[in-house]
Amino acid sequence: MQNWLKTIIAGAAAWRWGGGCIGTILVFVIIYWLLGQSGC
Repeated sequence: MQNWLKTIIAGAAAWRWGGGCIGTILVFVIIYWLLGQSGC
């Protein structure tokens, strides 16, 4: 998966599921890492 697409997906998930500033950043990092680990 291209980096910009992975970033957009992680950002959209963080925006939807994040519960504030710290929560959004944490969700973004977790989703971004998971997408990288899954080979996407």
